[in-house]
Amino acid sequence: MNDHVTDPATEAFVAHRNLLFTVAYEMLGSAADAEDVLQETWLRWVKVDLAQVQDQRAYLVRITTRQALNRLRSLKRRKEAYVGPWLPEPLLTAPDVAEDVELSENLSLALMFILETLSPTERAVFVLREVFDFGYDDIAAAIGKSAAAVRQIALRARRHVDARRPRTPASPEEARAALDSFQRALATGDLQGLLDVLAPDVVFVSDGGGFKLAALQPVVGADKVLRYMAGSADKAGGVLTGEPTTVNGNPGLLLRLDGEIDGVLAFRVENARVTGLYYVRNPEKLTRVESETSLTSR
Repeated sequence: MNDHVTDPATEAFVAHRNLLFTVAYEMLGSAADAEDVLQETWLRWVKVDLAQVQDQRAYLVRITTRQALNRLRSLKRRKEAYVGPWLPEPLLTAPDVAEDVELSENLSLALMFILETLSPTERAVFVLREVFDFGYDDIAAAIGKSAAAVRQIALRARRHVDARRPRTPASPEEARAALDSFQRALATGDLQGLLDVLAPDVVFVSDGGGFKLAALQPVVGADKVLRYMAGSADKAGGVLTGEPTTVNGNPGLLLRLDGEIDGVLAFRVENARVTGLYYVRNPEKLTRVESETSLTSR
């Protein structure tokens, strides 16, 4: 007798687990909440009569979406009481995520920060349609609306996101070059070098969650961002160092203060200049920056 034989429900769930986690994470911006959603999905999946399921992948995504939507609505209330801007939880990702240009763009902290401005239903529809390429009928079944309504929601969400995201996103090579320039200037204290790599209208968003010092509002403009960063470094004391990392499939910096993790800095790059800086310092959001998380759109 083979001790390793698993039942069909378990096999299907395990086969699609990384996809389900990615769907939940893209909707929620929180790995911990995504894991909870997967647990809820599993509890419902094992009660399903598999003989009645034509497409197991679509059915599992449907359950995951419903559970994520429920959690997203409760998260919305939690975020309203949050201290300062709420940034997604950064994840250290494997090289294959960075190689998938479309997936890495959709998983970037810059885009996920924009998704925070959508309603829960708009976010679910945008994620399923634009990121995972699900059909309108499948999305309709997942969120409990008609396919016609889903088309309208998808159009509205896409317009909203397109109005806020970069017109010409940088290639991985351009992003890495800008990050390297930024890192060198930061390490040497070269203020002019930092100014040269920052776009004049750069936006700096920091998330301390009330646990760490962070700007309560986004800081806009290269001079203001530079002054804020310099002031923060002075207040922190100690030696701040940055090491290159891959955050959500994109180049980033893992910053350490006297050797201890202080935060993760993610970038948005356009035309070889940094237009967005996203600094996550909340310790509760830094649990997945040293071991890889598997993400996939398939």
